[in-house]
Amino acid sequence: MNSLYALRREICEVGRRTYQQGYVAANDGNISVRMSDDRVLCTPTGVSKGFLSEDMLSICDMDGTQVAGSMKISSEVKMHLEIYKVRADINSVVHAHPPTATGFAVAGIELTQCVLPEVILGLGGIPLAQYGTPGGAEIVEPMLPLVKDYDAILMANHGVVTLGKNVMDAHFKMETVEHFAKIALVAHQLGAVKTLGDKEVGDLVSIRSNYGITDRPSCNLQAPVLGDGGGGKTLPRQEGDKEDLTQRVVEEVLRQLRS
Repeated sequence: MNSLYALRREICEVGRRTYQQGYVAANDGNISVRMSDDRVLCTPTGVSKGFLSEDMLSICDMDGTQVAGSMKISSEVKMHLEIYKVRADINSVVHAHPPTATGFAVAGIELTQCVLPEVILGLGGIPLAQYGTPGGAEIVEPMLPLVKDYDAILMANHGVVTLGKNVMDAHFKMETVEHFAKIALVAHQLGAVKTLGDKEVGDLVSIRSNYGITDRPSCNLQAPVLGDGGGGKTLPRQEGDKEDLTQRVVEEVLRQLRS
């Protein structure tokens, strides 16, 4: 495990990146690192993640009791603690509100379709957890059945949580989630979301063992466009959108030819 100062510095760096990338606004989001079996380092409440300093971070035990730090620890630290209790292999949790991925969460649409090789290899899929009230135990309860199998989860009407071996790993997974959400949205708007087939997905799953991923679910082959597992809805292909886009392109070309 890295030194305490190094962990503090890494959390501040991820906070800065998260803020600059627009994944959080104002004082939103929280970041934590498991320091030992009974100590967790976490961001404070009421502070922008883009302006953290090492001395602002607080430490709590696995019951949520703050044991060090002058600033009050995040009210959502209990969510992090419950995740750590379920996943002994995880040492960091990042929670943010990346706009596109959170838009999918608000729409009740999960990202479990078999589309991008990078997502299938690294995350498998990104399921949707039902809504839980922030700041208390309720926020994590709908997530617990998914936490044991997934490293990235959409939180209905709220945001995204990612889990990692370290804080940078958790942050990179947040980037992957938002990147996937943007691509999925654009493909849907273009009216042609093409998913990978059984063989292609099987090949990718076989490669996952090279990355040490052997016990995580893959994407949902039964989801033709956007997944329908874990309470999420399917976003159907919209042929009308494709036809409208084609018509608009034709009209613009004709307009330019006439001008």
